Amino acid sequence: MMDSGLKALEAVLAIARKGSFRAAALDLGVSTTALSHTVARLEAGLGVRLFHRTTRSVALTEAGREFVARIAPALTEIRAALETVRSQRATPSGMLRINASVQAGRAVAPLVLAFLRRYPEMRVDLVTEGRLLDIVAEGFDMGIRPADLVPRDMIALPLGLPVRHAVVASPDWLVRHPEPRSPADLDPDACLRVRLPNGALLRWPFQKDGVPLPFEASGRLTVDEAAIARAAVLDGAGIGYFIEADVAEDIAAGRMIRLLEDWTPNRPGFSLYYSGRRNPSAGFTAFLAMAREREAA
Repeated sequence: MMDSGLKALEAVLAIARKGSFRAAALDLGVSTTALSHTVARLEAGLGVRLFHRTTRSVALTEAGREFVARIAPALTEIRAALETVRSQRATPSGMLRINASVQAGRAVAPLVLAFLRRYPEMRVDLVTEGRLLDIVAEGFDMGIRPADLVPRDMIALPLGLPVRHAVVASPDWLVRHPEPRSPADLDPDACLRVRLPNGALLRWPFQKDGVPLPFEASGRLTVDEAAIARAAVLDGAGIGYFIEADVAEDIAAGRMIRLLEDWTPNRPGFSLYYSGRRNPSAGFTAFLAMAREREAA
């Protein structure tokens, strides 16, 4: 009964946070129908409607807003209490939720798989997305992002090697335009703009002989997803700035030509980050220990 009651409260918070039953169901790993029934049973028990529902939208009622405001901090305390109890177990178990960029998710995947092999009672929910979110508010145990995007109020742990970037264009584009020999040769209007997970536009961080030379791209296309930028460059839309791993195969196959390689030095790599205001579970502590082992190796 206690477990089902907590799940119902978690369901209400997830719907309020995500703004739809479908998105909340995906977040919780249940069907939309099951989630709808859970909330309906809670509303019936309370005798109060928590959500206004239409075929297109979901919104909290006035009673729902007050309910969410009261239960959110209480559930945070309950989660902390449960984590404190679980931390006393000799063998880590339960769920670890990690939020990462797509590239960071690929980088951490070997560590996650090694962790699951070592601790067979653990489960990991690895969510990859472009936007930089509040991992505490969204119910994640930790996040993984480039070191320079880690929020300042978080504890960060470097995960390994620096990241290399690549400036590229398609062979067809270079047939129609002169190849730049330095950042000063770049036409800003010919360069794709990149929106970072925190919403800021990337200033291409060129550097040579220790001297930084940031560059402002002002092309007509702005993207926040590497796969879209890659498709645009292959289509001849202009010059793109990428994490090297995202276009390494295209460079090797000749589909893209690398430019200004001596102006793109290594950048800080990915960092794992988490809030210090928590009682860590045994699984959380074990994952951090494995991350530190890998960093020290």
